[in-house]
Amino acid sequence: MASHPPTRNPGDLENLRIKSDDRQQTAAKPHESPTIVNKPPRGRMKVLILGGTKFLGRHLVDEAAKAGHEVTVFHRGLGGCTLFPEITHIHGDRDGDLDLLSDQTWDAVVDTSGIIPRLVGTAAHKLAGAVSHYIFVSSISVYSSFTRGMDESASVLTLEDPRIEEVSSETYGGLKVLCESAAEAAMPGRVLHVRSGLIVGPHDPTDRFTYWVRRVSAGGPVAVPMPPDRPMQIIHAADLAAWILRMAEEGMTGIYNATGPDAPFTMETFLETCREVTGGKATWVWIPEETLAQKKVAYWREIPLCIEEKDRGVMAVRVKKAIEDGLKLRPLTQSIRETLAWDAVRPEGTLLSAGLTPEREAELLRSVSGGG
Repeated sequence: MASHPPTRNPGDLENLRIKSDDRQQTAAKPHESPTIVNKPPRGRMKVLILGGTKFLGRHLVDEAAKAGHEVTVFHRGLGGCTLFPEITHIHGDRDGDLDLLSDQTWDAVVDTSGIIPRLVGTAAHKLAGAVSHYIFVSSISVYSSFTRGMDESASVLTLEDPRIEEVSSETYGGLKVLCESAAEAAMPGRVLHVRSGLIVGPHDPTDRFTYWVRRVSAGGPVAVPMPPDRPMQIIHAADLAAWILRMAEEGMTGIYNATGPDAPFTMETFLETCREVTGGKATWVWIPEETLAQKKVAYWREIPLCIEEKDRGVMAVRVKKAIEDGLKLRPLTQSIRETLAWDAVRPEGTLLSAGLTPEREAELLRSVSGGG
């Protein structure tokens, strides 16, 4: 994705609260029942992925290979560009190079990299005659407020200037809404909108989930923001990829929240599960929210997965619809175990992209023990 902040990826759950005006915008008629486009024949499917193979794209290719599908990846040749030599790679920029996709057909396209509405609309128009089914990976950041238990019918954001193309924490969610609308306008009734939550697992470049796994594994006093019952939802990249491909096989369209579980677990449960899986001798030091504010600790970046009270509903959305349509989530223990194993084989000294530095954590621990 383009224009990332230096230490933050504006995908997934990065931009949790977006400025909006009083108007609300509906991207793709979320009250309508899902429809089914022309289903490809059972068995091998031709899939085009718009985006690289750094994280979600990597898992999509893995899952597609397991299912015996034929995959083409259109990307710029940057992240993960040497992976999967057995599949077809077309190197190009979606802003100007879509003609490289001419004279070919696929059963479905999965757009993992769309963030600029103009470019999503251009791609969908370009491919409208070449594919039956467009799958757009959106985000639960599209919602205009985060009420616990909200479902796909909740109101979405509106950008004051719909022509803006600058990606930031203030525009990300609104841009995703406009991307959904652009895809739907180009291929009405043929788009699956996947509003993903926090994607985790091996090869995650954001390290938000990995930070806690590594930190708990290291043991000792761990600075954790209160409250212990903070709600949490995640989705393993492989689970998301497998479900997207199953939805493509079935020709399903409509809007789906994709995270889990439907009944969120808590921060305390997550930490205790990390300790159980990793064997780390960690203990929790719960840091009051007022202390975090005084120390100007950045939610989500310095304390990953953690959000201010007003926005915590983003980690407590309904995913009943996706689960009823086949979304299967692996146990939290498995996601932790796989992330731990992957992190262990990264180059020695790999610094995490998110989380408290040891010095910053020590400062917080001193502040609640009377030492500063």
